[in-house]
Amino acid sequence: MHIEFRHLRTIKAIHDTGGLARAADLLNMTQSALSHQIKGIEEQAGVELFVRRSKPLRLSSAGMKMLAAAETILPQVTALEAEFSGLVSGKAGRLHIAIECHACFEWLFPVLEQFRKAWPEVDVDIRPGLAFDALPALRKEEVDLVVSSDPEALPETDFTPLFDYEPVFVASSQHPLASKEWIEAEHFRGQTLITYPVDRARLDIFSQLLTPAKVEPAAIRQVELTAVILLLVASNRGVAVLPDWVVQQVRYSSDYITRRLTSRGITRRLYAATRSDDTAKPYMAHLIRLARQEAVKLQRG
Repeated sequence: MHIEFRHLRTIKAIHDTGGLARAADLLNMTQSALSHQIKGIEEQAGVELFVRRSKPLRLSSAGMKMLAAAETILPQVTALEAEFSGLVSGKAGRLHIAIECHACFEWLFPVLEQFRKAWPEVDVDIRPGLAFDALPALRKEEVDLVVSSDPEALPETDFTPLFDYEPVFVASSQHPLASKEWIEAEHFRGQTLITYPVDRARLDIFSQLLTPAKVEPAAIRQVELTAVILLLVASNRGVAVLPDWVVQQVRYSSDYITRRLTSRGITRRLYAATRSDDTAKPYMAHLIRLARQEAVKLQRG
């Protein structure tokens, strides 16, 4: 037995309209062609689908079973067609994001709040990219965008610049290093360095300053939340290095001082890594634009 979607639509149309003539009009076909189609279905099924000589035309028990199948299957097919249409037009899709920047959660949430209102049909999810290899996951299509400060030459992968930032030294205003105009690697000797719970190779303070200078702090204290890091710093329990946009709110507080790292400062850049086929999708381009705009707001305080 071979049942097609058009057969299910035919059964439902006849049931809904109560007659062959009106069903034929609804299906945009002749009554003769509709009758021929019904005969073909019945021959395949080996049963009659309609009670003959009834007015209006009435489904048999076998026809009612086919109607039940039509009412279950056809809405699913319609929904699937609409979903595929949204994917083709760029109105729908999946946007699973991995973040290789611990502090970036606070920057990204306002971006996603704006994004979901503009693209309600896009499935958004966030995965902390520090817990797995985010870029290989991007290539395997396990995630769709990676926020990273370390671009790599990968095939079929685009790294779109988002914004530049400066890692800055943060300490209590009562700390002995508060008198320094800027902070060098050697100044971290003997200090308790408060960081996010991230491998040191992924922290700017190590990758850009301490590791090249072969300097090791006296102790490292890992803290999950930015607010707690700042609380400990204000209490003179240690020092920290955070992105400039994170500490914008405390830059003018009398409890803290912020200083550049080295006399020239250190500049880093965040990128949105995407598969090349996805970069130009309308919702992807919009997210990147929102991300840049939000970064400007944060940096301006």
